[in-house]
Amino acid sequence: MRRRDFVAAIGAATAWPLAARAQQGERVRRISVVTGTDESQEIVANLVVFKNELAKLGWREGRNLRIDERFGRGDADRIRAIATEIVHLGPDAIVAVGAVMVRVLQRLTQTIPIVTIAAGDVFADGLVKNPSHPEGNVTGVTNLFRSIAGKWIELLKDAVPPVQRVGYIHNAQLPQPLDLFPEVENAARVLGVRAAAIPFQNAVDLAHAIDTFAAEPDGGLVVSGNVTAPYRATINTLAIQYRLPTVHLDRERLVEGGLIAYAPHLADLARRGASFANRILRGAKVGDLPVEYPTRFALFVNLKTARAMGLTIPETFLQRADEVIE
Repeated sequence: MRRRDFVAAIGAATAWPLAARAQQGERVRRISVVTGTDESQEIVANLVVFKNELAKLGWREGRNLRIDERFGRGDADRIRAIATEIVHLGPDAIVAVGAVMVRVLQRLTQTIPIVTIAAGDVFADGLVKNPSHPEGNVTGVTNLFRSIAGKWIELLKDAVPPVQRVGYIHNAQLPQPLDLFPEVENAARVLGVRAAAIPFQNAVDLAHAIDTFAAEPDGGLVVSGNVTAPYRATINTLAIQYRLPTVHLDRERLVEGGLIAYAPHLADLARRGASFANRILRGAKVGDLPVEYPTRFALFVNLKTARAMGLTIPETFLQRADEVIE
């Protein structure tokens, strides 16, 4: 323990004698929080939510808990490097944000408990074989399930009725949180819309793929969760240029220039993730912690993007939105 941490602990003993007595003989627990994305405003805000929830459950940084934070920043090599580093630290639990991060960690350790937050549908994607009684070292709360793809296509058609084609964009270089193209294709067929997969491997490849897709009129885009920030900027720029309405998986991606987002409340997922971490720190086994699916979803609309695309979103659709970004 560093000197200033020791001094802080002595001060805490005066203010919280009961807590101090409880801490005597108790080792400081360690959690590693890792995400494949960058230090965005929303990610950082939800990390604060996670820590605050842990504090409510009796875990305080510098007193009985140490938290390591690592960000993959969308770089495959960096993601592998920080995963290796974290496993070598040997924490009591790893909290992993995103399916890419979980999959890499699974290859490195089968013993350290991994709590997922927003990692797609961990069952459908093969990260967990039995959600009711996880058999490996992964459990947590998901943010996706296959049927949500139908909702995305439905919302896209309701917001922009002329849409007749949908492209599903995903980074072929990274694992997807869930390969939703079959569901996108099925939902599109029911609504009389054509669907196309748009895989890419680099920025040039992505720009060319969107250029090709936009050659025909009345198109729209669904952006996979494995598309990282630099690529999303390219997508949003070209989408506005070609007037291609976009559907994203969370609000953060929407404020970058997307049109629609329909997703779970990330703060809820952060709080539930803290609950999983708390139970593991107190001795619970992964197999006794069933995977949870989100129960609350929100619809976001970016009117600034709509105006840039020259689109008029129906008033009835705007009234359904949980938040309209002006």
